[in-house]
Amino acid sequence: MWGKESSGGRAEVRFIGWVKKPGEDLAEVEILDEFREGLRGIDEFSHLIILYWFHLRDHEEERRTLLVFPRRHAVTVEKGVFACRSPSRPNPIGLCVVELIKIEGTTLTVRGLDAFGGSPIIDIKPYLPRADSFPDARVPEWTLRGPKT
Repeated sequence: MWGKESSGGRAEVRFIGWVKKPGEDLAEVEILDEFREGLRGIDEFSHLIILYWFHLRDHEEERRTLLVFPRRHAVTVEKGVFACRSPSRPNPIGLCVVELIKIEGTTLTVRGLDAFGGSPIIDIKPYLPRADSFPDARVPEWTLRGPKT
């Protein structure tokens, strides 16, 4: 049962691979062989959503952080972690939309991945423009400065 009664409960996340070669220009993601069949048809998509684990931030102090200065956007006022994309958060999960360049076996070559080498991959989902893009979405002014993520 989920809800108030289960707050603070535990769930199991199974990593499906890792970042083999980091790089925002070109990166390689290696998927474990046991998940190979899950890649069938992925080459039909130009872009993917990759969920990964901020493994270098996975310790209690970082998980308790709730206020941060979004440094990549030069913000000088603290923001809540749920209002920004800080790697310090209760569950250190990263999300990135990438361009799929090629797939060879269980290795995906992608463009635009902002994860470090060795970062565990949680999941991969296809990017669907009609579901995942909201061009008229409202965002704070500070998010318009700095890098895309």
